[in-house]
Amino acid sequence: MHPILEALLLSAGYNSALVAIGAGLLGAAAGAVGTFLFLRKRSLVSDAISHATLPGIGLAFILMVALGGDGRNLLGLMAGSAVTAWLGLTLVEWASRRTRLAEDAAIGAVLSVFFGFGIVLLTVIQGMSAGKQAGLQGYLLGSTAGMLLQDAVVIAVGGLLAAAVVVLLRRPMTLVSFDPEFAAAAGYDVRRIDLAMLGLVMAVTVVGLKLVGLVLIVALLIIPPVTARFWTNRSDVAVLLSAAFGAVSGYVGSSISASAPDLPTGPIIVLSCFALFAVSLLFAPDRGVVASLVRHRRFQLKVHRRQGLLALAHGEPIYDRLTLSVLKRGGYLRPDGVPTDLGRDQAAHAYWDERRWEVARRIHQAEALAGRYDGLTPMEAVFTADEIAAIDRQLGPVSPAGRT
Repeated sequence: MHPILEALLLSAGYNSALVAIGAGLLGAAAGAVGTFLFLRKRSLVSDAISHATLPGIGLAFILMVALGGDGRNLLGLMAGSAVTAWLGLTLVEWASRRTRLAEDAAIGAVLSVFFGFGIVLLTVIQGMSAGKQAGLQGYLLGSTAGMLLQDAVVIAVGGLLAAAVVVLLRRPMTLVSFDPEFAAAAGYDVRRIDLAMLGLVMAVTVVGLKLVGLVLIVALLIIPPVTARFWTNRSDVAVLLSAAFGAVSGYVGSSISASAPDLPTGPIIVLSCFALFAVSLLFAPDRGVVASLVRHRRFQLKVHRRQGLLALAHGEPIYDRLTLSVLKRGGYLRPDGVPTDLGRDQAAHAYWDERRWEVARRIHQAEALAGRYDGLTPMEAVFTADEIAAIDRQLGPVSPAGRT
């Protein structure tokens, strides 16, 4: 059996299977949490939170070594990263609310300062004689090479708990994401809900440090929600789809990484996310590129058909090749360019519609109805039968091809 298939079927070893399941749960939690951040238009905050974890990792390592440990305890490193992540988040909130800095400027300042401080701490740690510094750089891009059983359990449980909290708070977070003013009027504490949302982002970031790394965890929070947006307009469905995309990315990415030890886990998970995004971008039924091209082509053909029929009604020559092709394929023109009976009838109908709309624009010139005409929308879809009859009475009996 191929190594990738073995990993996907959880047959590549106990530790690999546990990491894959943990990555799937983490991806589901990140996708669900990231959806609310995406709807709130605050996705960039996750970048500041993730980069603010690095000083916490370094400080926690130094503190644990000073207390006689080896500095590699995952829970201790997660606690340290959570403290500095919360500090960075607090600074972003304070700077954007109490100063003239815009939120993106505050995020950029906190991100760069905290990340720079973290790199300095990692450099200091590499020169320490005590502690086990090897593998600490893996928190930047993620690594499962030195992951223990308890580490995988912590990641899985953390991701599952974050997903459970999302289920409990989904309604107030959805309301705040779409309309914070209405949420405040309805009695919700918008600031607390925002903080809860950002707290979930911080929790997912901290839990995913070991697996995906602080640089790439942002992708796991942003790409699945963006991918889900291609498939639905409903927020509840978007949360479920985003969680599913995140879970598939985490599971498949970690399985591929397990099948080839030289491949880093975090980047492979992110590339799996991007693969789903690329498929959605191209082939989503409503918002995909292919669907957009098909709609544009159909609209283009309808326009050429309409213009060709109007040209036939007025007895004008048609030179455009596409227009001629459309009319011939539709049975409105014979191969020699002579209109068929169907073509003459449809040309008269198109001309009559144009005359009707001229009258309609005069009657309803102050209303939005008159602006809805695009040359393709049937009049019956805009006006009632009585209104159309009144328009026809103003037109009189004259029409092309003897139509009355």
